[in-house]
Amino acid sequence: MSLSIAVEPPRSHEVEELLRLGNEFHLALYPPESCYLLDVSELERPEIAVYVARDAADRALGMAALVTRGDGSAELKRMFVRDDARGQGLAGRLLDRIEMDAAVDGINHIELETGPLQYAALALYERRGYTRIPNFGPYVGDEFSVCFAKELLTHR
Repeated sequence: MSLSIAVEPPRSHEVEELLRLGNEFHLALYPPESCYLLDVSELERPEIAVYVARDAADRALGMAALVTRGDGSAELKRMFVRDDARGQGLAGRLLDRIEMDAAVDGINHIELETGPLQYAALALYERRGYTRIPNFGPYVGDEFSVCFAKELLTHR
């Protein structure tokens, strides 16, 4: 599959549709108070980079956001791939690009939160070298949160 991955504004063509689909997906699995989804206005903050994967026809197939914390760490948010694009390695390619850019930018630690019912996501993160960590920040005490972290080799 011909695929491009680029950092785009969160209001780019079809990105808001990916956000809507991601919201529906999470809200079908978990109670609203356990869905920590950044909305489009939050994604516009300067410390957040929104990565969008598009096919050759410019259709947005998946996305993820990286929230830089300013201390050499970042949090991965809003990882989502359309139903009809799953199973093709797209999430892994998004992770590869995000980790590469993060390392170049001096980020050496990425954390993330996902849910216990997202079996494909849990398997992906484990395959990609993320290790389970105690829940952090707003996820502490939430039975529907599973947190992971990965150390990166920076290129600075």
